[in-house]
Amino acid sequence: MEEKSKMVLGKKNYIFIIIGCLVVLLGFILMSGGGSENPNIFNEEELFSFRRITLAPFMVILGYGLVLFGIMKKQQ
Repeated sequence: MEEKSKMVLGKKNYIFIIIGCLVVLLGFILMSGGGSENPNIFNEEELFSFRRITLAPFMVILGYGLVLFGIMKKQQ
């Protein structure tokens, strides 16, 4: 009575989850930075750039969506 070990999710599901995690990581990397050598200088253009305010949060939300899709997708 040999039982085959069955994976909880399929191969495509795990691929979606891994890609989603990488997209979330990329989003957080895009959000980072903006430090200044002199704490008395405030660089508004660098801190409130399109990349940090719009693109990075969109990437994080997209990544979480891919992870959720990978978990919820039915196997075929």
